[in-house]
Amino acid sequence: MFRSEYAEVPPVEQPIHDAVLGRAAVFGNAPALVDGTDGTTLTYEQVDRFHRRVAAALAEAGLRKGDVLALHSPNTVAFPIAFYGATRAGASVTTVHPLATAEEFAKQLGDSRARWIVTVSPLLGVARRAAELAGGVREIFVCDSASGHRSLIDMLASTAPEPEVAIDPAEDVAALPYSSGTTGTPKGVMLTHRQIATNLAQLQPAVAAGPGDRILAVLPLFHIYGLTALMNAPLRLGATVVVLPRFDLEQFLAAIQNHRITGLYVAPPIVLALAKHPLVADYDLSSLKYIVSAAAPLDARLAAACSQRLGLPPVGQAYGMTELSPGTHVVPLDAMADAPPGTVGKLIAGTEMRIVSLDDPEKDLPAGESGEILIRGPQVMKGYLGRPDATAAMIDPDGWLHTGDVGHVDADGWLFVVDRVKELIKYKGFQVAPAELEALLLTHPGIADAAVVGAHDDDGNEVPHAHVVRRTPADGPTEGEVMMYVAERVAPYKRVRRVTFVDAVPRAASGKILRRELRGRP
Repeated sequence: MFRSEYAEVPPVEQPIHDAVLGRAAVFGNAPALVDGTDGTTLTYEQVDRFHRRVAAALAEAGLRKGDVLALHSPNTVAFPIAFYGATRAGASVTTVHPLATAEEFAKQLGDSRARWIVTVSPLLGVARRAAELAGGVREIFVCDSASGHRSLIDMLASTAPEPEVAIDPAEDVAALPYSSGTTGTPKGVMLTHRQIATNLAQLQPAVAAGPGDRILAVLPLFHIYGLTALMNAPLRLGATVVVLPRFDLEQFLAAIQNHRITGLYVAPPIVLALAKHPLVADYDLSSLKYIVSAAAPLDARLAAACSQRLGLPPVGQAYGMTELSPGTHVVPLDAMADAPPGTVGKLIAGTEMRIVSLDDPEKDLPAGESGEILIRGPQVMKGYLGRPDATAAMIDPDGWLHTGDVGHVDADGWLFVVDRVKELIKYKGFQVAPAELEALLLTHPGIADAAVVGAHDDDGNEVPHAHVVRRTPADGPTEGEVMMYVAERVAPYKRVRRVTFVDAVPRAASGKILRRELRGRP
């Protein structure tokens, strides 16, 4: 068993809004949130006051403790206000990909039993259609403004009393993001107030950001990585978060230059752009102190190229998953220069790890040997919503969460992730479940069977690669038709990027697809 070098962290027994904004009065008029496109700025005092007014308005509208609110929005300065307002009113927040189709959104609404939606006017059509398909939604609010819908701006004028909700941090779910786990279709991950808040305290000794630090929030806040690293963690410690709605390289570089960004939390495709794109040379990025990459594996040579070009310490990595609130490992900011290339970091405070044999899961392996990574700690999720069997398959009776990732630890405690047992594909950090795409492909009248695995494109991104059996090989769908069929029915990040036609999909006697036999095929 491997244990963290850091001192134990006591569980944080606070609702997440108090754990993050509890010192807002201390930070007062310091900038908390800045719109990176138009400069709109909210101070800590305003964030605290505004989220309390939103909580009051939501309670007045009928939201009650135990309700689920779906937050369907790109990054804006209103996103944290909506999130903390909902949790203060007693709701669990299920975050929704802003590019989800109405059908995908409806599935999440139905599964989570969400009764309320907060969206933005450009996405209102999708939200309305999703609400119609799912049923049970009482009201749709907007962050900005739209005819016929109440907005968060209107809510700020509410004179309703602030709700006093008794929240049990250990049991009550604060966030309900959707994850595919090690396989299968997306499932609601129940993260309690205590789990999320404690994970922030666990991460703080290694990657703290405080007053004077300026963090650029370009990764999506609906994703647990963004929610933690770009919203909860910096706002808890008094840093300034500069928000961008999406990744556009010129806008991104201009924001670093104009807002004097000090820290970046990114995914590998952004590291690639910083390392190689000629536009980078046109901007002053000298304010940057460090870069941390997570959500997907980062090639050590690419990391080195990025840091050398920008004159920074080596790009640090972090590791975790939605089911772990999400962090378990990170390269500490003060150890970036000394960390071995390719490592995803060391165990954060209060976290234990085992590396077990792939052939004999009861056998623990020593440092230097690769096996499946198991994690135990206060950040392990409460479970999958409504799926006790899936929860039991993920977390064993002793509390160890089986990550489905393969890795090894060196003699100094640095973790290296080398492979995956799990079938999940990570396209630019977003989770893509092969089973979901396979089920969709099988609805095509010209497809008899299909299997989807991850493959790497020329930029090193893992992309969905479909292996398809046509019903009639001489007159079946083309590669382009297969890709278009999927593209019309899923969010852009789930699109099939490669298609190979095969005579048969390899399967075990049980019927399980043998994906390892397909990986690496052209």
